[in-house]
Amino acid sequence: MTLLRVDGISKSFKGLRAVDEVSFEVAEGSILGVIGPNGAGKTTVFNLITGALRPDTGRVHLAGREITGHVPHQVTAAGMTRTFQLMRPFYSMTVLENVTVAVLAGGAARRTARTAAAELIERVGLGRWRDAPTEGLPTAALKRLELARALASKPRVLLLDEVLAGLVPAERAPVMELLERLRTEDGVTLVFVEHIMAAVMRLSDSVLVLDLGRVLTSGAPEEVTRDPRVIEAYLGEDPHAHA
Repeated sequence: MTLLRVDGISKSFKGLRAVDEVSFEVAEGSILGVIGPNGAGKTTVFNLITGALRPDTGRVHLAGREITGHVPHQVTAAGMTRTFQLMRPFYSMTVLENVTVAVLAGGAARRTARTAAAELIERVGLGRWRDAPTEGLPTAALKRLELARALASKPRVLLLDEVLAGLVPAERAPVMELLERLRTEDGVTLVFVEHIMAAVMRLSDSVLVLDLGRVLTSGAPEEVTRDPRVIEAYLGEDPHAHA
C-alpha cells in the first residue's frame, strides 16, 4: 500500500525554481533513500511535504489523506515527522527532559510522559546519557536524541535529513541497525536523505535521485547507482568499480 504520495510539487524562491514537479511514492513499511548533489532540492522537498514550506503547485497525500499546505504540527498529527540536519535541542535541559517535552507535544498524558520518554531513550541507545545535560553531548548522542524526539509522536512515516552526517564509521553502523529495527520491529516507514552511499545501498528498498530540483531517476539501489546520468551528475564514478 502506498503510504506517502507526492504529486508534482514545485517551489520557487525569487524566480529560482528550487523544486520542479517532483513526484514519488513510498510504500508502507519500506525505506526510500533520497540522493543528489548539494543544492539538488532534497531538504526543500522535505520542507514542502512536512509543512515548513507550502508548495507553489502539487499535492501531498499521507495514508490517502491530502495534507498539502498543512502546517508542521498538523502533519505530525497526521502521522509524519522528521529530523533536521542542524540539531536544535533545548540545551538548558537534560536528555530526558528534551524527550519528555517531545512526548508531551505528541499528546501524551503528563503522568506517563517521563516513562514514555525514558523508554524512547533506551530504544535509541541513549540510556547512559539519560540524565546528562544536552549541552556538550557528542555528535553521535545528539543524532540519537534527534531521533528520539522525532519518534515521540509515534510517526507512521519518519523523514531523516542526513542522520549519519558527522559520524565516524564505527558510529554509523549502530545507527543503521537502529533504523532497520524501526522498520522491522516498529513498522515505521522511512525516507532518508544521505550522502553516504554505503548506507543508501544497505538500507534502501528504492532510491530517488534529485538534480537541479528535478527527479533525475528512481528505482532499485543497484539499478540507480549504475545509471550513467546518476554517475555523471552525482557519483562521479561507478560506485561498484572498486567494490
